[in-house]
Amino acid sequence: MARIILASASPRRRELLANLGLEFDILAQNVDEDFPGKDPAIMVETLAARKARAAAARVGEGIVIGADTVVVRQGKILGKPADAGEAAAMLAALSGGGHEVFTGVALVRGEDLFTVVDHECTRVYFRELTTAEIAWYVASGEPLDKAGAYGIQGRGGLFVRGIEGCFFNVVGLPLPKLVTLFRRLGVDMLGLLCRPS
Repeated sequence: MARIILASASPRRRELLANLGLEFDILAQNVDEDFPGKDPAIMVETLAARKARAAAARVGEGIVIGADTVVVRQGKILGKPADAGEAAAMLAALSGGGHEVFTGVALVRGEDLFTVVDHECTRVYFRELTTAEIAWYVASGEPLDKAGAYGIQGRGGLFVRGIEGCFFNVVGLPLPKLVTLFRRLGVDMLGLLCRPS
């Protein structure tokens, strides 16, 4: 059975994979996240591949999963907020409207660095948020390590009035896309999952 490595420190991605029953190791990578272009799909694919390749070069075997997520509101890319003030500004910008969440996913085969990469896009709609709600949420600390300053699987879910597309993509790892990418590597992901006891 192929060794699986997650090249991410994200607890959300780790939890999604663990909930499937997938056995994997974690080898988070600090890579250059500067990206000159403005196309979010190309950006997240490029950064996901950069993370996965960096980890694959260290392990030399197995399959490495890399991912990168951004939120896009009216053409502006929102990554993780630098501080509480920026988090509040992002939430105010998302209030009452729709935005897109892009996640790039890359799989790299450690033996030869063969790479498959793709992305998912989900449309998310926020209800109108009050200033007090934004302050309450920022004070919780939850927004500070998340693209777009919210987590749909946590308290941030209170702000979401609807989505179009993959829910897991908004959490940070589009699971149906992951199955497709494993298949492109010639691996049946379902065969890697532990049988429930």
